[in-house]
Amino acid sequence: MTIDLHLDLAMCAMEWNRDLRLPVNVINEREKYLTDKPDRGRATVSLDALRKGGIGLVVATQIARFVEPGSAIPGWNSPEQAWAQTQGQLAWYRVMQDEGLMVQIRNQQELELHLKRWKLFEDGDVPGMPPIGFILSLEGADSLIDLQYLEHAYRYGLRAVGPAHYGPGRYANGTNASGRMGNRGVALLREMDRMEMILDATHLCDDAFWQAMDVFKGPVWASHNLCRAIVPHNRQFSDDQIKTLIQRDAVIGVAFDAWMIVPNWVKGSSTPENMDCGLHKIADHIDHICQLAGNARHVAIGTDLDGGYGREQCPYDIETIADIDRLRGILLSRGYAAEDADDIFSGNALAFLRNHL
Repeated sequence: MTIDLHLDLAMCAMEWNRDLRLPVNVINEREKYLTDKPDRGRATVSLDALRKGGIGLVVATQIARFVEPGSAIPGWNSPEQAWAQTQGQLAWYRVMQDEGLMVQIRNQQELELHLKRWKLFEDGDVPGMPPIGFILSLEGADSLIDLQYLEHAYRYGLRAVGPAHYGPGRYANGTNASGRMGNRGVALLREMDRMEMILDATHLCDDAFWQAMDVFKGPVWASHNLCRAIVPHNRQFSDDQIKTLIQRDAVIGVAFDAWMIVPNWVKGSSTPENMDCGLHKIADHIDHICQLAGNARHVAIGTDLDGGYGREQCPYDIETIADIDRLRGILLSRGYAAEDADDIFSGNALAFLRNHL
């Protein structure tokens, strides 16, 4: 079973209006005349594709950004609206559970039960594929009206929070922004510590990243990130940041977004083919992290596929998310042991969850 640490499933269902119960080709056929978003007709993710790829456990997001008046970044005009949007996304996950297609994982007992279901299925001992497990994560904390809402979210199963997304945030500044967290952000980290939640360091600007490493004492991961040494951009992690995450026993989920994979990508004009952006380039990022660590125990999969982009901006050798297993063969061809490849696809993330969920 493969584990994916970052998928915006409910966003795709609610904002992109995709029926993720359908095969990917049917979703794309329905969108072939739509032009409201650049990735229309180029989807790669559905529940059907996850099952075909053996991706049985995902970290699934709630995401709704608050933006100040005049912002060039799209978002919601008040934290209250953003919160309501996340609750609509939560309702979608609930319906998928009611239909038996997904199951929420909130603690170690539920995790082990889910793993047992999949093992029985893989061994041929039970008919029918089990539901896809999901752990709920909040990408960007802007929708938390105040910290009482964090406790409410924990009660419905939220287990990880990334305080920032793009631009300035109410709790932390993110990609393409700068500046340390104020009192509200520090209070968020301390409340997360109290509830033993997971901090997702993805999208934290450098100032906020280093501050968070000082303030937050609990478990840290980076659900979908790559290496600044290969693609210079503040969205990526520097070697010093990667080393710090390794020291914190974090896992880093490698993202499949082309502009993060290869340098000099120009959104809207570059293509995966003309930039030679294939899965072999993701293997370069994996190898960079492994060389810094001296082992393969800190890399995981965090595709972020269909996270606001589609096939026009992901590796050319992927048609659907079911194809990500091709990366395994690339790693083996580079001398990675089969055990290391297994750890990257599931073992490292699973060990982290068993320690910290």
